[in-house]
Amino acid sequence: MPIRNLLVFLRYDGRAFHGWQVQQNAATAMETFQRALEGILREHVELKGCSRTDAGVHARRYGVSFRTACAIPCEGLVRALNAALPNAMAALSCREVPADFHARYSARGKRYVYRILNSEIRDPFLEGFVYRLAAPLDAAAMDAAAQAYVGTHDFSSFCNAGGGVRDPVRTMFSAAVTRSGALVTFAVEGNGFLYHMVRIMAGTLIDLERGVLPRGSLPEIIAARDRSRAGFTAPAAGLLLDDVFYDLPKGGDAL
Repeated sequence: MPIRNLLVFLRYDGRAFHGWQVQQNAATAMETFQRALEGILREHVELKGCSRTDAGVHARRYGVSFRTACAIPCEGLVRALNAALPNAMAALSCREVPADFHARYSARGKRYVYRILNSEIRDPFLEGFVYRLAAPLDAAAMDAAAQAYVGTHDFSSFCNAGGGVRDPVRTMFSAAVTRSGALVTFAVEGNGFLYHMVRIMAGTLIDLERGVLPRGSLPEIIAARDRSRAGFTAPAAGLLLDDVFYDLPKGGDAL
C-alpha cells in the first residue's frame, strides 16, 4: 500500500494542554492528537508539528504532518478526528503533500497574535485568552514602536534561556498593534521565532508604553542582543499561533 504524506491543520485551546511537545506526567496537544489519530489509522505515526507552543498558548491554525499507509480519504479522516478529539481541539482540514514536506521545516512563515484586554474589568468571555492590563495603553504609539521589529535582526534580547537555538537571527515581515474597543492586539509575522520571543516582544512594547523602559529605545534594545535589556515575558494566555504559511498549490484541502 502506498505511503501518503498528509498535512492536517488543527485548532486548540491551550488551557487544556501543557504545550505541544509530549512530556511526562502532563497532557500535551501532541499526545492528545496522536492518540486520536493512531486510534483511527491503526498504526503508529511520527508527527511533525509546525511549532513547539508553550503551556497555555493557543493555536488557531496549527500545521502537523505525518506519513501513513492508511487509505482513508482526507475528508473522512477529518470527520473521524473530530469525533475522537476532545472539545479543546479540532481538526480543520487535511490534504496530501509531497513526500519531502515537513510541517516545521517547509513553513515559509508564521503569524502570532498577542491580545491584551486593556480594561479594569474582567471579561468572562475572554478570560484565559487575553492578558488583562488596567493601565491605559496607547495602541498607536505601540504600533509606531513595533515597526523596529520589522526586518532581519539578531533577536537575542527576546529569547529566554532554554530555547537552545544556535542562530538567533530571524526576519520579521510585519508587526502591528491595533485597538478594537478595550482589546489591544499585537500581530507579528516572521520566518521563525525564538523561545518566548513573541511574549517578550509584547512585554517590551507594554513596558515601553508604561515608561518602564525608555520610550524610543527599542532599536537599541534589539541591537544590544541582551535579554536583560528587554521587557517582561507577557503571560501565555494572551498568545495565539494564528497561522502558518506554506508554498503549496491552492485548494487540495478536504473540509
